[in-house]
Amino acid sequence: MQRGELAKKTGCNIETVRYYEKIDLMPEPPRTTGGYRDYDREHERRLRFILRARDLGFGIEDIRGLLKLVDRHTYTCAEVREMTLEHLDAVRQKLADLKRLERTLAKTVAACNGRDVPDCPVIDALNAA
Repeated sequence: MQRGELAKKTGCNIETVRYYEKIDLMPEPPRTTGGYRDYDREHERRLRFILRARDLGFGIEDIRGLLKLVDRHTYTCAEVREMTLEHLDAVRQKLADLKRLERTLAKTVAACNGRDVPDCPVIDALNAA
């Protein structure tokens, strides 16, 4: 299959496929006699893996690490679990940060009465050092 078909089958943008090839997450496919890239089921499987990992919030380098384990066929569940736990910790930290941000914004906006006056607690909070 050609790149466009691969992108369509996996629900991603054709430029995304190009990008993953450029940064070596996707292997270069063989070419047909006419010079077209010829992707196969393995390319589709790998792209779906990458896309799902991205959906779960894994960064490019984390995905690269997971793919290295998968490609070598030497991974253990313990190795993958450790990488996933590290990612889960980072996600939990981001959630905690977002909750703090939400509380701060809610408190700031609650102090604003919304009247047509130049005093604004939101602007005051943004100007605070």
